[in-house]
Amino acid sequence: MAATAMDHDGGGGDVVTPGELLGNSLTLAAGRGAYADGRSVRASVTGRRRIVPPAPGSDDQRSTVEVVGHKAHGAVPQPGSVVIARVTKVMARMASADIMCVDSKAIKEKFTGMIRQQDVRATEIDKVDMYQSYRPGDIVKAMVLSLGDARAYYLSTAKNELGVVSAQSIAGGTLVPISWTEMQCDLTGQIEQRKVAKVE
Repeated sequence: MAATAMDHDGGGGDVVTPGELLGNSLTLAAGRGAYADGRSVRASVTGRRRIVPPAPGSDDQRSTVEVVGHKAHGAVPQPGSVVIARVTKVMARMASADIMCVDSKAIKEKFTGMIRQQDVRATEIDKVDMYQSYRPGDIVKAMVLSLGDARAYYLSTAKNELGVVSAQSIAGGTLVPISWTEMQCDLTGQIEQRKVAKVE
């Protein structure tokens, strides 16, 4: 009976994405493409979930869960990675963004990032206004802090070289950085607030 369920799990090959729950670490060991997070086993890559039965006579009688067979495997964000992302939504306490590049390498699958209010800058964290830091469409350079919840990576721009690197003004012009907190429209001269990345 157990073998039938095992075959069904392995053969079904559910597609999973990074951070997705694969099972309980009391009954499953983390194989390739998976990692243990407390009592949970989660996927570290996008691919198909596969259950491998324990080897006969093995001391560890748990089955191994692995994530395999995803051909479009490009760069994957890791804690400490520097990413380029496009801001998609700005809220009072956080902004969400689609990650486009990881450590200068293009990615082949969609990863979502979240920049929380406390991770925007290193100073005066309590005075951060998200709406004066980012706008939807902004291109930001950020560092990956960790794999957060809801399959989104927590990102930080709390370094001088991190923040908005490219943005469009309300008038449709290109915004040019003029200070750490301001960018100016090249069409109208209007100044907009942003968390600006240091220009290298």
